Amino acid sequence: MIKEIITKAQSDLILDASEIAELFKITLFSEESALIQAAARKIAEQACQGRAEVHAQIGLNIAPCPNNCKFCSFAACNGVFSEAVELSALEVISRTQQFEQDGADAIFIMATADYAFSKFLDMSRQIKQALKSETILIANVGDFSLDQAKQLKDVGYTGIYHALRLGEGRDTQISPEKRLATINTAHQAGLSVGTCLEPVGPEHTVEELVEKTMVTRDITPAYSGAARRIPIPNTDLAQKGICSEARMAHILAVVRLALPVSIPGNCTHEPSIIGAAAGACLLWAEAGSNPRDTQENTEEKRGMTVQECRRVLEEAEWKVLDGPSRFYTDLAPQNEEKVYV
Repeated sequence: MIKEIITKAQSDLILDASEIAELFKITLFSEESALIQAAARKIAEQACQGRAEVHAQIGLNIAPCPNNCKFCSFAACNGVFSEAVELSALEVISRTQQFEQDGADAIFIMATADYAFSKFLDMSRQIKQALKSETILIANVGDFSLDQAKQLKDVGYTGIYHALRLGEGRDTQISPEKRLATINTAHQAGLSVGTCLEPVGPEHTVEELVEKTMVTRDITPAYSGAARRIPIPNTDLAQKGICSEARMAHILAVVRLALPVSIPGNCTHEPSIIGAAAGACLLWAEAGSNPRDTQENTEEKRGMTVQECRRVLEEAEWKVLDGPSRFYTDLAPQNEEKVYV
């Protein structure tokens, strides 16, 4: 049965929920798991036309966030950061220019959900002016309206990152409907959307993984993929543990098989060679704040550099794109306006 499902995915036919579930259930290090990962790698190479990408993200601020996502170090309920800290425009511009110089294929600008939108727009204008005109900018912010989506587009953003997270509405104080409405709004404004199956923990059931994988497919994103939950010390979710990189390699491979070839990117985070070997063709470098880190400047702890991410991909035998991201430009799938239920 597994070989038949793999063949169906390789033929670019849509897998149904029961087929995706069968792939997720396969035992690690079995022959079938190896076949799933090998097939995912081949499909990933076809989808991205043989060129992996390294994107880079800078976090503008740290603040005790009222949305209280239990997996996030910014959550007020987790008590990691008690005071608000913001990078200056000079600091942000310096780090984004370094990302650009290092060869990042796209640069993400991230802020907490309560970071003033007007301030985010002003910072974004300054960043855009300081970078090369061809540099791709992606916004990673909280939920927003259609008017705000259009403003993001106007200041120079090509797309956004947004996800309906595992445990949304249970482990967060954000409704799933609100997350999906923002994604639809972004499409309406002409912004490409990147997304992911995240944050994956050991306790998540096959049913949950299937449901959220199908949501990422329905979004028609520039990329999907899978990212594991990094435990925030002394929190309830930390007690549930962490998925191994080997397990995540299997999960991201299943996600790649579940999505059509028209979706060019397949990501994993944090970067790992085994994940890249199994079909992840997108990794992130990070600077500034990081929702998975307890360090104020993540480059001093968890965050990797662009060069380090490139080395991970190269160790997994990927060729890395030089130049602006293609996932958000010429390879990006055509999005139709959707009404999510």
